[in-house]
Amino acid sequence: MGTLLVRHARLLATMDAERREIADGAVFIRGNVIEQVGRTDELPAHADQIIDASDMVVLPGLVNTHHHFFQSLTRALPGAQDAELFDWLLTLYPIWARLDGEAIYTSAKLVLCELMLSGCTTASDHLYLFPNGARLDDEIRAAQELGVRFHPCRGSMSVGESEGGLPPDAVIESDEQAILDDCRRVVAQYHQPERYGMCRIALAPCAPFNVSEQLMRDSATLARELGVRLHTHVAETRDEEEYCLQRVGLRPVAYMRELDWLGPDVWWAHAIWVNDDEVALLADTGTGVSHCPTSNMRLGSGIAPVPAYLRAGVQVSLAVDGSASNDSSNMLAEVRHALLLQRVTRGAGALSARQALEMATLGGAAVLGRDDIGALAPGMAADLIAFDLQQVGLAGAQVDPLAALVFCQPQGVELSIINGRVVVEHGRLVNVDVAEVVARHNAISRALVSAG
Repeated sequence: MGTLLVRHARLLATMDAERREIADGAVFIRGNVIEQVGRTDELPAHADQIIDASDMVVLPGLVNTHHHFFQSLTRALPGAQDAELFDWLLTLYPIWARLDGEAIYTSAKLVLCELMLSGCTTASDHLYLFPNGARLDDEIRAAQELGVRFHPCRGSMSVGESEGGLPPDAVIESDEQAILDDCRRVVAQYHQPERYGMCRIALAPCAPFNVSEQLMRDSATLARELGVRLHTHVAETRDEEEYCLQRVGLRPVAYMRELDWLGPDVWWAHAIWVNDDEVALLADTGTGVSHCPTSNMRLGSGIAPVPAYLRAGVQVSLAVDGSASNDSSNMLAEVRHALLLQRVTRGAGALSARQALEMATLGGAAVLGRDDIGALAPGMAADLIAFDLQQVGLAGAQVDPLAALVFCQPQGVELSIINGRVVVEHGRLVNVDVAEVVARHNAISRALVSAG
């Protein structure tokens, strides 16, 4: 196995058990695993590849726990710019109905490039639309080509407008047994439960307003049979709360409890509209949360009670959410927005820069059920990123460079290593023609939007 040494970092933020921050720090990697972490003069002086991280902050790769890659094809559309969630969805569903396998693949490749350049090394995507022959395999192929650690979620929508659901019937999968059969297939074909696995599947019925109670129950049963995790949207808006009360007579969290959708193998996106008892329930059951601050602001959905979650011991991660409800896929920007949004109503002490970064690293690892990412320590996966402190947006912020990454203008990474392989060097993706990906993505987007 080859060796790689990253040394002389201005600051190495380990996120390890002691939360060490090491000046003149270094990381020694053998193969795809971190072997040693410490001061540069404490580590071996030789390796097959040596990277000088002078004037850089080095930290664990960021973990994005909720996304919808395909939505990058419909960013900033006029009809959806000023709509709240339900109206926003109704505007976009007819366009998304024209997606196909190439659109899924190309959008995934584009978004993963964007995420990687912002410091993301592990990404989860929630794909719940499969029109015109599209499959989860399409975005898995994109992730494999780029070498990113990937947690694709086999989503589903089975209740359309004719049965009281929100989406048009044209975008749902009405055969729930076929959904479950495909879930079983992708787990058998792609899931890598072993330590340092690069692809792990989750089962992810989309939301209470587009999935039947039976499919929610059957998905939970199947996931636990197969040993994979469960993911869905919960308590994102007041509209969802009203829908659940009218349809099943329960608030969203109570409905999830009724369906056996709580536990350490479950994580929810958003979880904004919850009360104190529901926060305690999430903590007691080990249910995780993907906090999506930019999307929540963009759609006017609300502010998740992140400080209450953290005090209660709920595992909270960060996520950019869909590329049309955020209109970007920048993980460092998401960290910054998480910090700022909590301060709007809860004061300047509501959340610190280090807490926000911890949600994006250790929090993401915990929510995805991983103990091999999220920190720089011996035995952890060799996933790390570095930011150049000499960039113009960080000028004058040299005393606390780690906090500066959050408070200042979000920067692109100078270096990214995933699974022991350099994927971003000197701020550029290695072996990826980004211009070609962008051009193909834009051509598909134009055709998709103009077809209506």
